[in-house]
Amino acid sequence: MGNGAAGQVGVVAALVRTAFLVDGVYAEAGRAYGLTPQQGKLLCVLLERPYGMSELGETLGLAKSSLTGLVDRTVRRGLVRREADPRDGRAVRVGLTDEGTALAGKFHAETCRRVEALPSGLSGAERDRLAVLLSRVVVDNEVPEVFAEATMAPAPGGG
Repeated sequence: MGNGAAGQVGVVAALVRTAFLVDGVYAEAGRAYGLTPQQGKLLCVLLERPYGMSELGETLGLAKSSLTGLVDRTVRRGLVRREADPRDGRAVRVGLTDEGTALAGKFHAETCRRVEALPSGLSGAERDRLAVLLSRVVVDNEVPEVFAEATMAPAPGGG
């Protein structure tokens, strides 16, 4: 269906199908840890630092009501907490609990392992070229840095 010579697809189809592929990885890894894909993404974003609700909504691409529900459900699980923003007493930030930090570290490592396996059919040079091209796409489109490289993720229990 829409595949050209040797299974090649156009850039639009390739990027959309890749998004589905990565979403599937979040879903599979999440199931292994009892997380929804959205909860997994939330934990990975919060590994670096606490976020304000507005910034978190923008980063995750969620409307306020959707984000509030996601945070509420994750607070009930004891994985994240709401805290006062030290710069604005009226604002709230969301951060990981100790339990959330530990789970986020495990989920992040598992997600990285699974994503790393996706281009296993590529040579080292092809993987490097893919990384360069995808890096340009995300930089050119100002995609927030929401997922650290596996070697840069904070250690579980830290943060």
